[in-house]
Amino acid sequence: MNRVYIKTYGCQMNERDSEAVAALLRGRGYRMVTKEDECDILLLNTCSVRDAAEQKAIGKAAHVASQRKRNPDFILGILGCMAQNRGTELLDRLPDVDLIVGTQKFHQVPDYLDNLRAAQAAGTPIGQTIVDIAEEAGSQNTIRDHVLEEKQVSAFVSIQQGCNMDCAFCIVPKTRGDERSRPMDEIVRECEQLAERGVREVTLLGQIVTSYGRRDYEHTGGVTPFVQLLERVNAIPGLRRIRFTSPHPRGFKDDLIAAYGRLEKLCEYVHLPLQSGSNRILKAMNRPYTRERYRQIVDDLRAAQPGMYFSTDVIVGFPGETAEDFAQTRELFETCNYDMAYVFKYSIRSGTPAACLPDQVSDEVKEERNGILLRILEANSNRRNAALVGTTQEVLVEGPDQKGRRYTGRTRGNRIVHFDAQERLVGELVPVKIERASTAVLYGELALAGVEPESAHRTPGTH
Repeated sequence: MNRVYIKTYGCQMNERDSEAVAALLRGRGYRMVTKEDECDILLLNTCSVRDAAEQKAIGKAAHVASQRKRNPDFILGILGCMAQNRGTELLDRLPDVDLIVGTQKFHQVPDYLDNLRAAQAAGTPIGQTIVDIAEEAGSQNTIRDHVLEEKQVSAFVSIQQGCNMDCAFCIVPKTRGDERSRPMDEIVRECEQLAERGVREVTLLGQIVTSYGRRDYEHTGGVTPFVQLLERVNAIPGLRRIRFTSPHPRGFKDDLIAAYGRLEKLCEYVHLPLQSGSNRILKAMNRPYTRERYRQIVDDLRAAQPGMYFSTDVIVGFPGETAEDFAQTRELFETCNYDMAYVFKYSIRSGTPAACLPDQVSDEVKEERNGILLRILEANSNRRNAALVGTTQEVLVEGPDQKGRRYTGRTRGNRIVHFDAQERLVGELVPVKIERASTAVLYGELALAGVEPESAHRTPGTH
């Protein structure tokens, strides 16, 4: 009765949290399974950014709980942001949930599961749900353990949690707490250990990753703590690439922009949240920058690294957004020429300042504006990918694709590439000549002298 399946909703931070919980559980003797129908314990690691994400997780939990008649010893837990946001309120809709654990208590999950299983073994009904959503000093330092698959070449590294920005639309400060950074030496040590285990690319994670260490470390020679960390990770032997997410535009000072031109492992890919292209709406959102400043950051980054790729977040239909406000967003969205974007229709999150604002925008208008930006994005992506056809791109080989027919990897610009290769190339940086492109994927052939793709070894008539 110790088989655990973790289902993760939401962002890369949630994925990293789930992986850390899995590592802790393995160390305690639990067996992690890859299929939900094989588990005795189901943990839902949830998201609260939008109401739809919460409703999806609640629906899943209700469905699972209704099936417990077949296995009365089954344990159901809800972790993460929704647990933190709703707490005991969840029990009104989900009375059969056994465990509710917030974002600062992930490391307590093994102890709580041990207690639940001990009660079962003694023949004692579990009884009252365990709920722990309390704050805990130093909890950011507990997200450090990894479960690596064989020949895993990339990994997430949590460096900072929490947010002090108080954007009017966002519930993250409530679900994740205040900014808290991990010690730099510990982060570097974690990255070194990952490199020793074969990881070639790390993605540094934080709610506002560019705010890393601003209260804990001095700015040295005009270099912020976050850039100091990038410099140290860049120097680790074995690592070949560095990425990070999610930043805030205000974090892109001169030192970070310059880092793209001098740190060879820092990939020329930036996720730069816009949210709105209207200064009036940005002010209402409590976003401390203007459209002009945002555009300057984009231009400066492209000057430092001409091959830069950009992704962004945009919210359409924020309360009070007029046609003119959206027109400004559309114009800046087109001008920045994003390679990827996450376009969200504003949804009310109770407990945020925007929830009480007048002039809520209708669902029909939100849908229309959402569609306009997505069509622009599709055209941008098609144009950018088409421009790569005929070029040779550096690709980090990650492994076989989902169908097992070819291999897959990513360019420095975070574009997915499919190509024929050999297993021995997993974890290597290889040149791939791009032969064709779709909206989301590139297709190519190895351009390595003396290296034959896997297809060259197939017998005629096989696939």
